[in-house]
Amino acid sequence: MFLLLLCIEAAVLAVLESFFLPLRLDGTLLPRLGDIPFPITIAVAVVTTPLLVQWAASLSERVAAAAAPLGVWFFTIFSLGYLEPGGGYFFLDDWRMLMLVAGGALPGAVAVGAVMARNAAHRPGLYETAGGTQ
Repeated sequence: MFLLLLCIEAAVLAVLESFFLPLRLDGTLLPRLGDIPFPITIAVAVVTTPLLVQWAASLSERVAAAAAPLGVWFFTIFSLGYLEPGGGYFFLDDWRMLMLVAGGALPGAVAVGAVMARNAAHRPGLYETAGGTQ
């Protein structure tokens, strides 16, 4: 039940992060400071996706359960990018979207790797080391 709530939270965060990604300091919503981009949602993605993975990992020892919020976030970001009104591909047009995907997916993947390492450390002998036996 809580894992489902974390996945819904990941989808909502992905929608909000992609919708507020084009923010600019142009005087419309934020103060006017030279019309420069203000992609604060990239920082939100960097912080929230690993947190969602850690919270999901605390619910279950399975790596698939820990990676579920990251997968939902990733699927939602790509769905919104390809289903953009007007038929264009938002991924190919703007550097901010690429930074959002990298800023959310890379820390989330590192958090999934940490879950995998923790699981391997708690089950000695189940996994082989990279160098083999010595």
